[in-house]
Amino acid sequence: MSASALSTASPTTSSPNRGAILLLVPALAVFALIFAAPLIDLALESFRQFVPGRIGSAADSPFVLDNYRELVSPSFAGVLVETFRISVAASLVGLIIAFPIAYGIVRRFSPRGRVACIGLMITLVLLSMLVRTYALELTFGSVGIIRPLLTLLGIAPTSRWYIETLVGAGLLHAVIPISVLTLMGTVQNLDPRLIDAAQSLGAPAWRAHLDITLRRSLPALVSSFLVSLTFSISAFVIPMVLGKGRVLFISNVIYNRFSDVSNYPSGAAVSITMLILTLIVVYLVSLVQHGRRKSA
Repeated sequence: MSASALSTASPTTSSPNRGAILLLVPALAVFALIFAAPLIDLALESFRQFVPGRIGSAADSPFVLDNYRELVSPSFAGVLVETFRISVAASLVGLIIAFPIAYGIVRRFSPRGRVACIGLMITLVLLSMLVRTYALELTFGSVGIIRPLLTLLGIAPTSRWYIETLVGAGLLHAVIPISVLTLMGTVQNLDPRLIDAAQSLGAPAWRAHLDITLRRSLPALVSSFLVSLTFSISAFVIPMVLGKGRVLFISNVIYNRFSDVSNYPSGAAVSITMLILTLIVVYLVSLVQHGRRKSA
């Protein structure tokens, strides 16, 4: 009796698994076609030998490590450090600005005002990056409308530190709305009665927010930072327009290798290197956050 019951139960228990696998096949096929296959092809291209005078590498060219050896140079290291330095700074500043905005929208605004602010943030996210970048250039650039004010203050619009600040401002223009939308859900789920209870027990307002609001929002803050950092590192239009050729990101170097000199193997090597470095940074930050969560 039990054996027959098992025999009749096995098809019913296995059929949902087969159905789930069949449902996953189209998604996995699309994933493999548009994501895995290009990455594999890019990785293979990075080991090909570049032949001057032709676009890309020859199909029968041998696998070499020359493309990666070229990356161990002061010029590439300078671009890499500059990319991460400006991106990390913009992501941290954007997080510091976005958290109070998200908290104010959730806790201080009326439902109608909250909907309007969410619509504004979504509009800023969907607005063309090219439009926003050129708007910043026309306002704060060397020919911008505040040029007389910069001249009065003795600030040279062509100085390197000002160009770096302008590139950082362009990144902030993009990451702040994303960070606000990312943090609003977490702030919404925080129980405000916890802060009221802490203040009723004698804790000052800043201490209550530091121990309750920020601590409980730490996972969302880390996630928002990683999203902002990933976007900033891969930014292309912002450093290209606002950097004026003096501030270059890795994405600009990749574009130059592929487009200007048609050195596909070198561009592929830079792309794979940047992908690996980004994954390492994201993994390390996530690992630190996981360790802090376990210790708490």
